[in-house]
Order: sequence, then C-alpha cells, then structure tokens
Amino acid sequence: MTAGVRFGVIVFPGSNCDRDVVYVTRDLLHQPTRMIWHEDSDLSDVDVVVVPGGFSYGDYLRCGAIARFSPAMKAVVEHAKQGKYVLGICNGFQVLTEAGLLPGALVRNRDLHFICDRVPLRVERAELPWTQHYEPGEVITMPIAHGEGNYYADPDTLAALEDHRQILFRYCTADGKPEPGSNPNGSLRNIAGICNPEGNVLGMMPHPERASDPVLGGTDGLRLFQGLLAALGEQVEIPQLASLG
Repeated sequence: MTAGVRFGVIVFPGSNCDRDVVYVTRDLLHQPTRMIWHEDSDLSDVDVVVVPGGFSYGDYLRCGAIARFSPAMKAVVEHAKQGKYVLGICNGFQVLTEAGLLPGALVRNRDLHFICDRVPLRVERAELPWTQHYEPGEVITMPIAHGEGNYYADPDTLAALEDHRQILFRYCTADGKPEPGSNPNGSLRNIAGICNPEGNVLGMMPHPERASDPVLGGTDGLRLFQGLLAALGEQVEIPQLASLG
C-alpha cells in the first residue's frame, strides 16, 4: 500500500488550477496524487478529493451547472456521503453548491467585474481538520480570482450556517473586522468559505493552493492542507518554510 494521504484532483474541460493543487499535494507535501478526468467515476483509491478552480465546461449556463452532472462529480457526492474529505476551490466551490453538497449559490460579483487580488480572511473556527493549524480569529491572506464569487443564500440558510458554525472563513479588514468595505464581491455575511454540517466538505472562493509555496510570498494556504494531513495521521514538515522564514 502506498504511504500517505491519497489525493484526487478532478479535471474538467476548462479547469486551470488543477495542476496548481497537484503541485502542492504531490511536490510540496509529498502525498500520492492522481488527476481524475471528469468522465472517471472510480474514486476508491482516494482519501481526499479536490475540485479545483477554473471554468469547468466554459461556465456555460451557470458556473458549475454542467460539471455537477459529470460521472466524477456523482462519485464525489458518494465520497462525501461516506464521510471522506472534499475540498472545492473557487469554481470548485461553485460546483459543490450546484451538486447539493453545500448550500447557497455563487452569483455575479457585486460590481459585475472579475476580481484578482490578495485579501485578508478571518478564520472563524480552528478545531476542524481544515483549520486546526490556524488560531480562532486569526487573519490570514489568500489570493482570489473570480467573477462570480458573491455568496448568496436565503435568510433561513444563512441562519443555519451561523447556528451550526459552518462559516469557516470571512472576508475582513487587516485587523479582522468583517466590514462592508472589506468585502470584495458582495458575499452575504462576508462569507468566503463554508463547510457542510459534518465538516468533511469545504468550499471556499480564495485559493489556498496559490498561498502554499514560499516562493510566491505567502504560505497561509499551506496550513489548510497540513491541518488536513495531520487529521489523517500524516505530519509533514516543509524545510524551505524554515529556511525562508
């Protein structure tokens, strides 16, 4: 048996962040990683599924609306129902909402234009596998790049997200205040990332894989992957983090 946590990264026509994720899981964290074509329905050899960013199926109809019907996503739904881990990043978050794995929807940004930036986020919970390498209330920085990242849900769904503590990341000011001016896309409640009630499915618009290599100037995203690995029994140290400070 191959040692380590086995990652599977879904590849749709139009995905463009799939290899970024593979670089982090395989090359930085040294975990066995398989790229899974959208027509593949066998995820039996995978511990963690990542649905990456990009423009799946050209974002026709709605972002993620076609991808949800792929054989791979049907297998991802079953994977999640078994309590296994699923991470959806940017377009992947949109796909997870379309597939019913997470509530709500991602709609056009408030100002109706594409945003590419680095933004501060406040960590709302720090006891889940995804967030255990952060401190509660910690402000971290991650890149965003999206045209439809405005999180929307009806009032009852928003209340349930708050009551069940499913909001993991919020857009905030540099000192951690989720104020309107710190909200880049109009997301309700400044929501940047949520999980399902069980905590094994996470969707987020910011890109942790783009904040994992010290060469890129920040590693706040790497701690998300390291926390998950620790929860699954893998302790991974990255020598270059210490050497580059």
